[in-house]
Amino acid sequence: FCPDAGIDPKTAPTIGLVLQKSHINTKDDTHYVSLISELESRGARVVSIYSGGLDFSGPVEEYFYDANGKAIVDTVINLTGFALVGGPASQDHAKAAKVLKKLNRPYMCAVPLVFQSFEEWQASELGLHPIQVALQVSLPEIDGAIEPIIYAGREGATGRSVPLADRVNLLADRAMKWATLRSKPKVDKKIAITIFSFPPDKGNVGTAAYLDVFDSIKAVLGQLKKEGYDVGDAPDSKEAIMASVLDDPEAKISSPDLNVAYRMTTDEYYEKTPYATDLEENWGPAPGNLNSDGQNLLVYGKQFGNVFIGVQPSFGYEGDPMRLLFAKSASPHHGFAAYYTYLEKIFQADAVLHFGTHGSLEFMPAYLYAANNPSEATIAKRRSYSATVSYLTPPAENAGLYKGLKELKELISSYQGLRENEGRGPAIVNSIVSTSYTCNLDKDIDLPDLETYDAKDDTAERRDDIVGKVYAQIMQIESRLLPCGLHTVGVPPTAEEAIATLVNIAQLDRPEDKIEGLPRVIASSVGRDINDVYRNNNAGVLKDVELSEKITMASREAVRALVMQSTDSSGRVKEVKSAFDEMGAFFGNMLGQKKPWTKAIVEAGFPGVEEERLAPVIAYLEFCLKQVVANNELPGIMELLNGEFLMPAPGGDPIRNPDVLPTGRNMHALDPSAIPTTAAVEISEQVVEKLLEKLAQENDGAFPESIAFTLWGTDNIKTYGESLAQVLALVGVRPVADSIGRVNKVELIPLEELGRPRIDVVVSCSGVFRDLFINQMNLLDRGIKMAAEADEPPEMNFVRKHAMEQAEEMGVSLRDAAAR
Repeated sequence: FCPDAGIDPKTAPTIGLVLQKSHINTKDDTHYVSLISELESRGARVVSIYSGGLDFSGPVEEYFYDANGKAIVDTVINLTGFALVGGPASQDHAKAAKVLKKLNRPYMCAVPLVFQSFEEWQASELGLHPIQVALQVSLPEIDGAIEPIIYAGREGATGRSVPLADRVNLLADRAMKWATLRSKPKVDKKIAITIFSFPPDKGNVGTAAYLDVFDSIKAVLGQLKKEGYDVGDAPDSKEAIMASVLDDPEAKISSPDLNVAYRMTTDEYYEKTPYATDLEENWGPAPGNLNSDGQNLLVYGKQFGNVFIGVQPSFGYEGDPMRLLFAKSASPHHGFAAYYTYLEKIFQADAVLHFGTHGSLEFMPAYLYAANNPSEATIAKRRSYSATVSYLTPPAENAGLYKGLKELKELISSYQGLRENEGRGPAIVNSIVSTSYTCNLDKDIDLPDLETYDAKDDTAERRDDIVGKVYAQIMQIESRLLPCGLHTVGVPPTAEEAIATLVNIAQLDRPEDKIEGLPRVIASSVGRDINDVYRNNNAGVLKDVELSEKITMASREAVRALVMQSTDSSGRVKEVKSAFDEMGAFFGNMLGQKKPWTKAIVEAGFPGVEEERLAPVIAYLEFCLKQVVANNELPGIMELLNGEFLMPAPGGDPIRNPDVLPTGRNMHALDPSAIPTTAAVEISEQVVEKLLEKLAQENDGAFPESIAFTLWGTDNIKTYGESLAQVLALVGVRPVADSIGRVNKVELIPLEELGRPRIDVVVSCSGVFRDLFINQMNLLDRGIKMAAEADEPPEMNFVRKHAMEQAEEMGVSLRDAAAR
């Protein structure tokens, strides 16, 4: 209680701080005192806690609640920079998230520089040290932390902590803003919705990966109105919302199809934008040519009550809109700066909701991002100090066939019925070969010469071989997965869309959970191993191509039977009925009835399938169905706008990792030090062996000496490092995890165990992979050098062979050659 500072504990916002005890003991606490002073100067009450150990959940439970069990804090800032439970050692993220959700307040984790002095950090092009990114940014994000603002550094000469004044101010302002979201009446809150336009023309305003943007905005506006926000006379159709932003006749100066919401004079711009003069180096004086009418800076969009829908300016030039993203010395243009000046200083937004993947400021607080793109979502989350709310991607469905390919499949069906007919069979094969050339399949498979081949002169086995290869290729084309349509925020998938997703989930074995995929269980019912079926399918063995398709169709019918028992008359799943209802099972067993999914598989031609063996995968699919149809996206957005804690969730591929579901949670990537995971390594070794087996078959039994590989950040986050593990497996190197699962070294697999040569790999990395996985880059480097320096015959170690050749050619050491 401090009346002189204007702090009344009954009305003042309360900020909870988590402190490191060692800084208090050593009186190295200037950075703490600085932030507390800034918060109190803004009228906030501060409650500080620390712990004798590395588990801060106890003090949170004890000091952030009053005697009646009511939370007394409005925002929490963890100033240690570490995870809430376990610090930099062994974390318990589930416990941390549970404690924070019970508290239900925004949770920020600010970062003090640890491995660099303030001066080193300022001078570094790399920025924050990779180890610190992993320990103090990535791990807290898994707890649900947001806004990793670097607020303090170590003085180079003394090693003592010093506050970074401008960032301490920013941290204090941000904490107060989050507290305001909690206390301000909804009817008075101002919400800005930003939509993206790339490339910058009318046809692309409101674009986002896999998202129906304007339909989603309609849903959000409806939810805001329902909860008491002032949305004015906002239209109730997506077409009307779109027309209000795109087609207002006022916008006829430089962008005739966009509505001008505000014209900012250059005097107002310079007065309200503190960094405006810094932009002149690249863009000259305002207003410039972009988002300008020559006299004023133009803000495009439309306001409805206290909601503003704005069009984010392009980041660069119209002919090269990405130019500024990759130029080190470049800056946003005046129109871009004016847009955010308008949001902050003129419209005075309490929160900004950016709609969809992607944007040019990821590159704004509260980002709505596709659940399957955690790597770019991480960039957006960190660079713009935002919470990222995941949204569901559309279900992936088989691509299907059309025109000539469809005709080919029909010809093959005819051949299957008439292959023994010496008159009709060869004629159909000739038609299959001719149509295959028409469809350009000769680019993918070996076909006999079109001019000279006549099937009637060929053997039955050879005809089967040709038809089998064509069949395998068109089945591969037909089964390729393509996203179907666009997702609308807050609209769960239909039953048919859920089936498409679950079919793909059901295909995978999950040995870590002791779950066999549906295809494996079905194949075993006819005495076959699914891997052999797939291998023969790829080789074009006609019998197994047919069996593979039959298994796929049986899997789909089983999933359909599971979903349809919970589908209502509108074709949607509102409530998932238990697949293992005890009463129903009791009477079913008495009557000798099979479960609907078992019955579907039997009717698809697999009467020997074991119902008991199906139980684990069906139970897993039931769990996944509940997650797929859960409607948490609109509630998740509202939780953030109401200043609450949004539960964390991983991002990635929902098919491979259903823990991504349900969407509508605060998306994080993963602990970069924990990849590749053990499961990823096991899967990758199997994939590599299949790949090398196929390549050797195509090359008269010889293994390739080099394979080119691209490592993408998104793919490795989705798969927990499978691509990285594939590179290591090719080289014959195995990653080694420590006792808490962190991968920090590699070991050579002995040639006797490997049973093949070490393959040289030419790796190119995306920028996202390079920046997020610096430690893994070091592991790759170490593994390649170990292979190059291994005392092994060159014909069994192509890495060593090529390094030796290059060392001799360039006159460098073997180690330098291995780092080529």
